[in-house]
Amino acid sequence: MPDAQPLVEAVDALADRFRSMPQSKLLGAVPGYGSRAAAALALARRLAALALEAEGGPAREFPDAGAFAVGDQLAVAGHDLAAALAALPEDDEVTAVLAGAVAAVGETAALCA
Repeated sequence: MPDAQPLVEAVDALADRFRSMPQSKLLGAVPGYGSRAAAALALARRLAALALEAEGGPAREFPDAGAFAVGDQLAVAGHDLAAALAALPEDDEVTAVLAGAVAAVGETAALCA
C-alpha cells in the first residue's frame, strides 16, 4: 500500500489557499488559464480522472461549481485519488501516478501564487 499522505498534505494546503483567496486574486488570470480558479479546476479534474482510472470506473464529467467552490472541489478530488491509490498494491505505476499527482499540485501552487 503506497503512502498517499504527501498528496493529501499538498492538496489540503493548496485547497486552503484557494478557500481563503480574495475574489480579485481567485479570478485573476495566470499563464495558460483565464483565472486561478480555472487552473485549480483543471487540476481537480485531472486528479478526479486519475482516481476513476485507479478505481477502474468509467470516465465522468467533473462539474464546474464556480470559482468559490474550487478549493473544496480540489480537496475532494485529491482525497479521492489518495484513497484510490492507497487501496492498491504498491508498484511502479502506482508510485508514478502518486508522484505525478504531487508534482501537479506543486506546479499549480506555484502557478497560482
